[in-house]
Amino acid sequence: MIVIQNKNLRTMMKYVIPFVLIPVLVAISAIVFAGQRYIIISLGIAVLAILLFITGFERKNIGSRRMVITAIMTALAVFGRFIPLFKPITAICVMTAVYLGAEAGFLCGSMSVLISNIYFGQGPWTPFQMLGFGLIGLFAGYLSKVLMRSRWLMLLYGVIAGVAYSFIMDIWTVLWYAGGFDLKLYTAAIVSAIPFTLLYAVSNVVFLLILQKTVGNKLNRIKIKYGV
Repeated sequence: MIVIQNKNLRTMMKYVIPFVLIPVLVAISAIVFAGQRYIIISLGIAVLAILLFITGFERKNIGSRRMVITAIMTALAVFGRFIPLFKPITAICVMTAVYLGAEAGFLCGSMSVLISNIYFGQGPWTPFQMLGFGLIGLFAGYLSKVLMRSRWLMLLYGVIAGVAYSFIMDIWTVLWYAGGFDLKLYTAAIVSAIPFTLLYAVSNVVFLLILQKTVGNKLNRIKIKYGV
């Protein structure tokens, strides 16, 4: 397991990777390549997500333990995408981030999309999906202390995450349809996607209600037992 010893470099990478490098890759995929070469872009995002994950720990043994647990949560998220209509992927990413850290949440979100799309179909939408679910996990990690204190705030975050993911995917819809960004088309896309947005939000709330206590308690015990 690679460990980045330089603290300043780790701090810089924690923000540059998710807020600069990955969004730039997604923009390149949509604007420059017009949706082509999406596999290369998706793999590039995966590599950057792993680098982001590495910035989240300082000791080799802790990083290895976090990697194993995050891999298990990612596998659960992949399996969850096979559930019709209501999908627990967001809830699993949020739980991963809250208990294992923002970087783990981003890795779980982005990699679960890339892996499950082997079955559901890779396409120019994949980089946007990876960014969307990755950011949902990332911000859940940033807000972990607040979310762990209040069940209602956790559920509210699930609603916001559902809306935010829909907004991100609507950007891809407009770019794919118009070949560039158009505010009127984007507004129309948001309105037409309201039923799906509501479904995202409700499913997030339902699965957070189901998973928050059971999965949260288990992850918390693992953190204490193994010093993750």
